[in-house]
Amino acid sequence: MRYRSKTLAAWLALLLGSLGVHRMYLHGPRDVWAWLHIPPALIGLSGVVRMQNLGQDDRTAWLLIPLLGIVISAAMLQTLIIALTPDARWDARHNTGQPPRSTGWGPVLAAIAALLLGGGVLTGTVAFGGQKFFEWQLEDEQIQRTSRP
Repeated sequence: MRYRSKTLAAWLALLLGSLGVHRMYLHGPRDVWAWLHIPPALIGLSGVVRMQNLGQDDRTAWLLIPLLGIVISAAMLQTLIIALTPDARWDARHNTGQPPRSTGWGPVLAAIAALLLGGGVLTGTVAFGGQKFFEWQLEDEQIQRTSRP
C-alpha cells in the first residue's frame, strides 16, 4: 500500500479540489465521488464563458456562475477537513500499517489559503447570486407595469 501524504492531499484539494483530483489521489480513479466533482465545475465554468461572450444580461449565466462558486467553496471546505485532521487519525485512515509521519506546516498553510480563498469565493457567490436575483425580480416587475393598460 502506498503512502498518502496529508500535505499533498491538502494542496491538491486547494488547487484542484473542484475537479476532485484530491479524491483520486486518496481513493484512486475508480472513486465515484471524485468524478462527480467535474460536471458541476464545468457547468459553472460554462456560465463564466457565457457571460464573457453574451454579456451580463444572460440569465442562464446568472444561474450557472453561482454553481462554480459553490463547487470552489466546497473544495475549500474539503481542504480544511484534510489539513486539520490530526496526523494520527490521518495515518490510521489512509496509511494503515505504515510508520507515522509528521506533516509539519504544509497542511496548515493550505488551510490558511483555503480559508482566505473559500471565504472570498463564498461571499462573492452569495453577493452575485443575490444581486442577479433581485435584478431579475425588478425586470419582471417593470415588464408587468409596462404591459398594464
